[in-house]
Amino acid sequence: MSKADKIFLSNLKDILENGFWDTDYPVRPHWEDGTPAHTIKKFCIVNRYDLSEEFPIITVRKTNFVNAVDEILWIWQKKSNNVHDLKSHIWDAWADENGSIGKAYGYQLGVKHIYKEGEFDQVDRALYDLKHNPLSRRIMTNLYCHADLHEMNLYPCAYSVTFNVAGKKLNAILNQRSQDMLTANNWNVVQYAVLVHMMAHVSGLEAGELVHVIADAHLYDRHIPIVKKLFEARQYDAPKFEMNESIDDFYKFTLDDFKLDDYKYTPLGEKIEVAI
Repeated sequence: MSKADKIFLSNLKDILENGFWDTDYPVRPHWEDGTPAHTIKKFCIVNRYDLSEEFPIITVRKTNFVNAVDEILWIWQKKSNNVHDLKSHIWDAWADENGSIGKAYGYQLGVKHIYKEGEFDQVDRALYDLKHNPLSRRIMTNLYCHADLHEMNLYPCAYSVTFNVAGKKLNAILNQRSQDMLTANNWNVVQYAVLVHMMAHVSGLEAGELVHVIADAHLYDRHIPIVKKLFEARQYDAPKFEMNESIDDFYKFTLDDFKLDDYKYTPLGEKIEVAI
């Protein structure tokens, strides 16, 4: 079993056994047929992944590695908020007629701010500090801009990353306000694991630990039967992560520069409905 499987299944078990149901309360999310989408949740789950030991992708179901990486490049490298720049269609439900999701996600990372060292957007500021001031305790990004929330079609779920260097290791904390555990938990873990590898490599560092903090970790009511099947799924060892290490510029990475060697998983066998 991969360590990511162990963490993921432990989270699911904890939520099912100790979580709080919101069935008796009005909720914003709903299913495509208009039915309210209720959840069972745990408050503040914290998971730690040592990226120097193995790549944290689960095997009890498939995580679409290519699309996950494409999305993180869409947000952090392209700094886009338009779904037409994305290969998958996961954001289509929140896009307007022009493909925009408003002033959300990549838009916020691309906004430039003035510092004493010059003008940077959030990504470039983090890259600058990792190279010039790696022991800084101020290397962080934040997508949750209150002034722009009214112009976001979806408030950011994974909203903040804090980078921290210890010796030659780049560690990171991903803060997430809300997590649909079955649909997106490992998707986000995989994305930000890749991001840490990218940021570390172009900064002359090594990928260290990724800490994932989830404020509201929940399972949707219609997902419960699928979740229970995962406990019986066959588990495999984690695949080997490969990144093109000849790239030394964060913005030169392409989707083809990332691969998983020998990724085995148990097919899910059914489609997961996404609450909106």
